[in-house]
Amino acid sequence: MTNAQLYKDLSSLPDSLKQEAGDFIAFLKQKVQPKKEKKRPLGLAKGKIVIKDNFDDPIPGFEAYQ
Repeated sequence: MTNAQLYKDLSSLPDSLKQEAGDFIAFLKQKVQPKKEKKRPLGLAKGKIVIKDNFDDPIPGFEAYQ
């Protein structure tokens, strides 16, 4: 279907259906456009994660594996 044929068909519609056709075209355009990924803000977990001072110490009971 050519652009001229589409324009002719759209022009022959009543105003209420032209609005509906416009809404459908907007829907189709939205469906084709790639979605933008939202960037997460930095620092959301700041202060919530704590590493204890003995983090690097050997785990009791695992001496045989070291």
